[in-house]
Amino acid sequence: MAHLVSLRPGARLPHAPEAASRKGSDVSTGARAEIIRAEGVTKCFGALVAVNHVSYLLQENEVAGIIGSNGAGKTTFFNLLTGYYTPDEGSIRYRGEDITDMTPQERVARGLMRTFQLTSTFDNLSVVDNLVLSFFRARWAPSLLQLLLNTCRRYRKEEKIAESLDTFDLQDVRDRQVKHLSLGEKRRLEIAMAILAEPKVLLLDEPLAGLAEPEIQGVLNVLRGRIGQQTILIVEHKISHVRDFLQRLTVMHEGRVIADGSCEECLRDPEVRRSYWQIEVSGDPNGTVVS
Repeated sequence: MAHLVSLRPGARLPHAPEAASRKGSDVSTGARAEIIRAEGVTKCFGALVAVNHVSYLLQENEVAGIIGSNGAGKTTFFNLLTGYYTPDEGSIRYRGEDITDMTPQERVARGLMRTFQLTSTFDNLSVVDNLVLSFFRARWAPSLLQLLLNTCRRYRKEEKIAESLDTFDLQDVRDRQVKHLSLGEKRRLEIAMAILAEPKVLLLDEPLAGLAEPEIQGVLNVLRGRIGQQTILIVEHKISHVRDFLQRLTVMHEGRVIADGSCEECLRDPEVRRSYWQIEVSGDPNGTVVS
């Protein structure tokens, strides 16, 4: 399970399995290996504290999500995990290795991948050729020039490419130029390209933004097929999109974590109802709405 808590400056993340989630849900960490651990992470932009002494624990093959309203700090925290920002305080470890100061590229090489880090599509190439480029770039790391100068045709029947086209429902558009895809088709292609690289952790920043409901379900169905095979962390704005998909949810507000646990636990939490839903609640533990 993922455990994400805000700590006082100088405090330390409790050692598993004693670590407790904020709302007292099941906290045993013995079943899965630890894959990401952040301790006391803080990021400021001038006087603005975007992430405020947050500690985070994510386990192998877990499907976890972080939600929050605009300005909650979720994207900044995501950028800290993926190396686009360096924390002002605190540390980040990946599979036990300190990666706090590593570049995004160094993290990708270790298996920690945010979709666009490897999935920039070539709009004038076909879907299948984009998959081929991603597949071989991830395994042999040739230069982009080498990839573009070499023909893709000989590799289009590679087993992994064919499997990806089937898995991500891209067979019907395999020969279509990417610039002619719908947003949902392109999003599925981007995720397919990332998974072809076989990362240990797949990080998705609002992958459902701008999609119509059928496209949302198409992307989620693809991701459901990865459950148990890959660690997935999703940052999302609207809980309605992912509440039936996530195994665990964390809610951020003003740079802090205000709830962590199952989706239902978090949605019943009084502080979540006040800050995320903007519903005034009484002081009773069930978070009864004050009319």
